[in-house]
Amino acid sequence: MSYDVVIIGGGPSGLMAAIAAGENGAKTMLLEKGRKLGTKLAISGGGRCNVTNRLPEDEVIKHIPGNGKFLYSPFSVFNNYDIIDFFKEMGVALKEEDHGRMFPVSNSAKTVVNALINKLDELGAEVFMNSPVKAVHYDENEHTIILENGSKIDTKSLVIAVGGKAVPHTGSTGDGYAWAKKAGHTVTALYPTEVALTSNEKFIQDKSLQGLSLRDVALSVLNKNNKPIITHQMDMIFTHFGISGPAVLRCSQFVVKELMRGREEVPMLLDVLPDKHEEQLLQSIINLMKTSPKKSIKNILKGTVPERLLDYMLSAHNIAADQKATGVSKETIHKFVHDLKHFKFAVHGSLPLKKAFVTGGGISIKEIVPKTMQSKRMHGLYFCGEILDIHGYTGGFNITSALVTGRIAGMNAAIEAIH
Repeated sequence: MSYDVVIIGGGPSGLMAAIAAGENGAKTMLLEKGRKLGTKLAISGGGRCNVTNRLPEDEVIKHIPGNGKFLYSPFSVFNNYDIIDFFKEMGVALKEEDHGRMFPVSNSAKTVVNALINKLDELGAEVFMNSPVKAVHYDENEHTIILENGSKIDTKSLVIAVGGKAVPHTGSTGDGYAWAKKAGHTVTALYPTEVALTSNEKFIQDKSLQGLSLRDVALSVLNKNNKPIITHQMDMIFTHFGISGPAVLRCSQFVVKELMRGREEVPMLLDVLPDKHEEQLLQSIINLMKTSPKKSIKNILKGTVPERLLDYMLSAHNIAADQKATGVSKETIHKFVHDLKHFKFAVHGSLPLKKAFVTGGGISIKEIVPKTMQSKRMHGLYFCGEILDIHGYTGGFNITSALVTGRIAGMNAAIEAIH
């Protein structure tokens, strides 16, 4: 069997690469080792599929802290707005939600996956399911793919779109790194990103805050000099092993990188009330204590923060919940308020890569031509999606990177094969 373009991997970047190759007139084959195409798309955005993000290009790249700048060149050919148009043309209407996230109007990932599969059909691309690849052989003129069932496929251009090592039940088990190394590529250290963090702090170990959700807090990762490396203002949750939720996921890669540098623990700073100034907060509490000196301190503070956090903070500052306002010193309240704005605790690790949403590290982008996604090490070889050392925050940014790099890879693989 001989093809112009073969794509390995039927996730977002692989599907897009196959469509782009087909649209550019290449005889195209897509190989997927699993039973389904677009498995990761199907579970993204809680099963609703967060297809892309419609923030301005610079903002999108800012939300891809792992080598996002590499995407400026691909974006000049096909960007997040082109993704929106691409789906519209296929009859998939999208709607915008908070923070620019784009979802199908149907609220179902199936709409997106089916549209891509139908497009492949329409273009006459061949798709082999349940076809794990055993080996890839590179040659001067064309490359050969050997499937586990023994069959051989020859191709002029090969696109590797097999993902990283995160969410392995979707099929991303890191198969592609060995094929990349065989072609002379460097694979940078892999690590979990967009991942929950673990902590040995006493309040985590004794589960005193387990299950507590906090809305719209500011969470920072601190460097060795206790200065913030990054701050995210979003929701978070305390768990039985540490912390999770959107703010934590976004901070996680910065924590993981600090731990990889050999730090035993990384301090984090939580501001529970980021929209209130400490001094104003303090004054309003002191005024309430003056006007209702007979009220218990807990009643006065009720509603400032969630009750479980309030109980924890009162006990941490040795304030009895039923203590009357008159009995609490100004200094104690000062410390209490300071803690609400500067609650510092340490994290000691993260959940493993297989529990992460996104893989950090991968094929070095220095060895890829950004405008074409072609390998600088091997003719007729292209990479796209999460196998590359590019990673973003959740919110449609990783899928944007996958769809854009997939589009560019498939298009250029076809152009090289046919000309």
